[in-house]
Amino acid sequence: MNFSLPDRIFNEEEVPRSHRMSSEFPKPRLTVFPTNLPGCVELQAQLLGDARGHFLKTFHLPLWKELGLVTRFDEEYYSRSVQNVIRGFHFQMPPLQHTKVVCCVHGEVLDVVVDLRKGSPTFGEYHSTLLSQAKGNLLYIPEGLAHAFCTIGPEAILYYKVSTVYSPEHDAGIRWDSAGIDWPITNPIVSARDQDFPKLSEFESPFVFETNT
Repeated sequence: MNFSLPDRIFNEEEVPRSHRMSSEFPKPRLTVFPTNLPGCVELQAQLLGDARGHFLKTFHLPLWKELGLVTRFDEEYYSRSVQNVIRGFHFQMPPLQHTKVVCCVHGEVLDVVVDLRKGSPTFGEYHSTLLSQAKGNLLYIPEGLAHAFCTIGPEAILYYKVSTVYSPEHDAGIRWDSAGIDWPITNPIVSARDQDFPKLSEFESPFVFETNT
């Protein structure tokens, strides 16, 4: 079956009123917890549970717009990691740097971000938090932060939303053991690619801190 793209994108005024986003729609509960890194926040969604299991709404366009968060994401994907895996630190270089949102939909991870933005009051510092299926929390990571995590328990599935598509030419990182992180595991499983990244002290960052981040 062949699919054709529309000839143009409709303006909001051209969309029938009944199909538009309405501020009258109920908004989910979402608690925002600032971190020590400017612009990086932890989002606690409302976890609804009953005898069947639980339900969690991870994204709501009107509410995210109201909070001033990025709402356009060009890619979404997930990774499955076994016990003792460390992935990272990863980011994309300009001009394809991206905002990233991550949540753990199975298991538990220690999620860590490092501030690479020159001029930031927390340049070179990090923030870590536990993300888990049971808690239902998310980490919102602005441009200019490097991201990594390690699996706690038998396995974990991490779900990602990113504001730009993956570009091998702009894909970059720093070594997982160069930012002073006290990882809670020994003998981690790390890819050869991640082992070859430069240390934080050797990385010349192209990112610049903006006060409106």
